[in-house]
Amino acid sequence: MTAIPTPAPVQGDINWFVHDRFGMFIHWGLYALPARHEWVKNREAILDEKYDKYLRYFDPDLYDPREWARLARQAGMKYVVVTTKHHEGFCLWDSQFTDYKATNTPAGRDLIQPLVEAFRAEGLKVGFYHSVIDWHHPHFPLDRLHPLYKHLTTAEVLEANKKRHIEVYREYLHSQVRELLTNYGEIAYLFFDFSYPQPDAAGLPGKTREDWGSEDLVRMVRSLQPKILINDRLNLPLDQPDIHTPEQTQPRAWVEKEGKPVFWETCQTFSGAWGYHRDETTWKSPEQLIRMLVNTVSCGGNLLMNVGPTARGAFDKRAQQALNVYAEWMAVNSRSIYGCTMSPFQAPADCRFTQNGKRLYLHVFAWPFRHLHLDDMADKVDYAQLLHDGSEIAFTANSETNCLTLQTPIIKPDVTVPVFELFLK
Repeated sequence: MTAIPTPAPVQGDINWFVHDRFGMFIHWGLYALPARHEWVKNREAILDEKYDKYLRYFDPDLYDPREWARLARQAGMKYVVVTTKHHEGFCLWDSQFTDYKATNTPAGRDLIQPLVEAFRAEGLKVGFYHSVIDWHHPHFPLDRLHPLYKHLTTAEVLEANKKRHIEVYREYLHSQVRELLTNYGEIAYLFFDFSYPQPDAAGLPGKTREDWGSEDLVRMVRSLQPKILINDRLNLPLDQPDIHTPEQTQPRAWVEKEGKPVFWETCQTFSGAWGYHRDETTWKSPEQLIRMLVNTVSCGGNLLMNVGPTARGAFDKRAQQALNVYAEWMAVNSRSIYGCTMSPFQAPADCRFTQNGKRLYLHVFAWPFRHLHLDDMADKVDYAQLLHDGSEIAFTANSETNCLTLQTPIIKPDVTVPVFELFLK
């Protein structure tokens, strides 16, 4: 048996997080109009005078956050993290500190308030994503990620930065975060994004905790929302973040930082983009979607699964189909996810264990013929059943080999990933 890692205590309320395990990420902004990736302004080096046309045409007439929240709840998601502002600088709420916001588009209203209300009404906790990067703010210093960078020489970048003052931008950043954490009630989770301390090839610096004023920012956040969870992208020491957030990767073991286990969440996409991408084709199969969730919980982590709404404010058909995959599976198998974590037992090949106390869940990725052999478990199990229908599964125990053998149906059940529920003695 393997010892289960125990992360050090954190300052935020971690209890709901490690129970709920599954959340919805929402990336929505002006980039939904070009529909070519949320980094389109950077990728295509689009200048403000061209990009700002999207401000004039952002009109999400189909926006119904109650429908979004319903789909999230049905998918088994227990919390939401929505982009209040992405790197482009556009704000989805009615911030008093900028004109670059939803109220100054044809939408004409704060889009965050109704979302917060809708998701809370469906029983989900609310979290905010907030970019510490801002490609629209006039005092955000140019660096290798800024769209204007590709239009200038290094000398021109340095000259332009003489008129850009990070301390002015830093005050703007802090003021907006204070606004978000004051005006929308209890916020469970704050997902900042992101720091990049390494310089570019010419030696131009990136951005670090000094640029964001990270220590002061976190102190302010915790003073306003004492129970809030904060992620790890402010370039702070290991003991400062509550949650570590590997992105677009599937950890194969409990995540560690500097040799120490941490609370963690992997954020993933249904396809290859976070924002709405009309022509993206690498959408994951139902098996991949369920396996990502199972793999994550089996290693002690959370899955934050992203949806990129269209410019009209709807989840497109492909996103709805992906959410329906989760809805169908979680309707009968959520017991193997909520409140579960890594198990000390070793799962057979092509299987994963999750565990909640005396209940052990065996997720089968490749269906066997007739038998599943569980090593070192001959005397551990009192009763076994298929989780989706509660049907009994017979088993035999060999005390000499210390192996427990499940008698599996020959035909795979009509479940994307079948789960055996084992009641331990």
